[in-house]
Amino acid sequence: MRSQLRPHGTQAKQDEPGAAFTTDLSDTIMSMLRAEVSAIDPLKGFWEDGGADLTPGNRYWSLCPLDGTINYLRNLSEWTITIAILEVNEFHQVYPVLGVVYAPALGLMYLAARGEGAIRIRHSPQGDEKREAVIPSAAKTLRGSVICFGMSYFPEESKLALNAAASMAGLPADIKRIGPASLDLCKVADGTYDAYFEPALHSWDVPAVAAATVVVWEAQGTLERWDGNQIAWDSDNDVLATNGVLRDEIREYLNKAAHASDAAAD
Repeated sequence: MRSQLRPHGTQAKQDEPGAAFTTDLSDTIMSMLRAEVSAIDPLKGFWEDGGADLTPGNRYWSLCPLDGTINYLRNLSEWTITIAILEVNEFHQVYPVLGVVYAPALGLMYLAARGEGAIRIRHSPQGDEKREAVIPSAAKTLRGSVICFGMSYFPEESKLALNAAASMAGLPADIKRIGPASLDLCKVADGTYDAYFEPALHSWDVPAVAAATVVVWEAQGTLERWDGNQIAWDSDNDVLATNGVLRDEIREYLNKAAHASDAAAD
């Protein structure tokens, strides 16, 4: 947060065109996170290091030092640090089972663990702490709802996101684009938004999205792919998170937009 007060002291960088934007600060935070969680329990290592052993029962740390780099650099408050644990199930599939999403500039943290529910911790400027369980909204229809969506660095994926949002125009009371994905997803879990969608989440998005996914699931919201299939944590995915009630209605619009995009490409 001190670094953010010096907005010209940190610059965004890309390792290659189309890759995620990062900063030198990300490296500093990552080193700290790795040291801290390893001291708690090394587990089987870090998912991002690759070469994961998919033996059932294995667990891996998955860390995101700065989700929302552009927000951070532009002195916006919506950026997070996330911690997740991924576990290999009996079918050799990987699922997140623990998630921490921390937004320091907002004084806000979400915590969730499989079977234990999800909570939100809010800190006032005076240092007071309030803990509360989070639950999604009760919105029953897109009409009058509040929807949020995400976009990527790739033009075709961004066009799909915008087309999907445009197809719903006139129904939701508002369609927002704020980011980062981890915080937007948690705001579905606590009822701030009724749903969130994004056409493509890439490998670098896994740590942040995995942490927020546990929060959504434990709050009894839904998070899956646009076609209703499960998220595959070892590949790219589109994603839809909802309060559970709006799921089918939104999926109709998303799938129509996806089919129109495929037809245009052909």
